[in-house]
Amino acid sequence: MQEGDVKSPEVESDKLLGDIIISAETAKMQADSLNHNMERELTVLLIHGLLHLTGYDHEEDKDYNIMRKKESEILKIFAL
Repeated sequence: MQEGDVKSPEVESDKLLGDIIISAETAKMQADSLNHNMERELTVLLIHGLLHLTGYDHEEDKDYNIMRKKESEILKIFAL
């Protein structure tokens, strides 16, 4: 919904960035294939979606690495 390079902690509180929709069925299949529980997979997908809403992407290798690093940092906060 909100396009552009957001990537800032100063996202205006009255701005609607978009929606995150997670398929529980797909999340379950991914959790099983990665050998971790559904809670972890849903958390990873939520974080991934939030990063997209705030301007991160993974189309290019360098962007992929930046986004993965940010995902890892956030997962550490939740001890996952």
